[in-house]
Amino acid sequence: MKKFVIILFLFAGITSWAQPSADILEYINNYKELAIQEMQRTGVPASIKLAQGIHETYAGKSELVLKSRNHFGIKCKATWTGKKVYHDDDARGECFRSYSSPIDSYMDHSNFLRGGTRYSSLFALDPTNYKEWAIGLKKAGYATNNKYAQIIIKLIEDYNLQQYSLIALGKMQLSDEILAGNGNKVVYTSTPVIPEPVEMLELPKEEVIEAAKSYPQGEFTINKTRVIFAKSESSLLGIAQQYDISLGRLLDFNDIKGKDILEKGQLIFLQRKRKTSTNEFHIVRRGETLYDISQEEGIRLESLAEYNHLKPHMIPAPGQKLNLQSISFTRPALAEEIVAVHTVANPVTAKTSPTDALATRHIVQAKETLYSIGKKYGVDVEKILEWNQLQGFELKVGQELVIHKH
Repeated sequence: MKKFVIILFLFAGITSWAQPSADILEYINNYKELAIQEMQRTGVPASIKLAQGIHETYAGKSELVLKSRNHFGIKCKATWTGKKVYHDDDARGECFRSYSSPIDSYMDHSNFLRGGTRYSSLFALDPTNYKEWAIGLKKAGYATNNKYAQIIIKLIEDYNLQQYSLIALGKMQLSDEILAGNGNKVVYTSTPVIPEPVEMLELPKEEVIEAAKSYPQGEFTINKTRVIFAKSESSLLGIAQQYDISLGRLLDFNDIKGKDILEKGQLIFLQRKRKTSTNEFHIVRRGETLYDISQEEGIRLESLAEYNHLKPHMIPAPGQKLNLQSISFTRPALAEEIVAVHTVANPVTAKTSPTDALATRHIVQAKETLYSIGKKYGVDVEKILEWNQLQGFELKVGQELVIHKH
């Protein structure tokens, strides 16, 4: 009878999250985008991160997370030099890491797994193989609970957390998210963050030097797709006949309409371009259009526009980062939204000269974090803190931040 009670208790511990819970769903909705971003940054599966966060914090309600913002139960250890709190766990009064924000906790968890040798073998696994990841975490000593792997696996399966790993990998779109627990599709009503008009220091033209692209003669490949570089005044009909392709298909492959003679030299694809690029991002250069980028990266124009909440005719501003593999959470600033100025209003934050930096004024939008802003502009969070003399990670909607782009 005693053994039966113990077995029943262990079974209850594994299945305690089986029924849909408002707290768990709230936790998923609060942190899914951060988990996706961290997977894209470091490779830690979003499904694993969310399941660990749910379990370690009792879906954000545990005493430890409320007083420390520590979402993953990471203890201080000898190398930790940050803030600390003390909490009863395996022993009384154990030291746990404390963070200024959940973002810091999520990032530190990724760095903790990625940076040490103990968990290095996990990153050789398929990131979609959540079962092996969960088992590997337990084997590496992440938790003392013998049922830790089963608990993590069950959370992932009960709450459809695998979909967030697929979104991070570009194999699924956030708009196709399925509501955890009942199989119903989420009504996706949120819109991408649209940046306010920003001011940018204008570099002297002689300071902007674009390296000329040189391509091989004849046929080669970009993004595993056959392509040639055709000189200006080349005949598209002649190219189609040379490579035994119908003119209609050649025009379709290259998003060209209503012309035969090329006005300038450009890449011409001999196969349909792919929906994703081998590169994760593209940094926009001055004068580039979405079409130019789609040809350079070998990605379909409609896919490039969709990933970045743009229309094919829109022109992104120089220096903006475009997603090439998955949908972005923000829309990049457009060239028309950039206002050229010669000074920055706040001289304290303008420590770089106009000849070696671009200064952008960013207006904080709802749900934005320092991490998402840093990722948008390709700069470190620490730099944003320094440039704006911020004392913490809290932001307010409408707050102005200066971003320097070297």
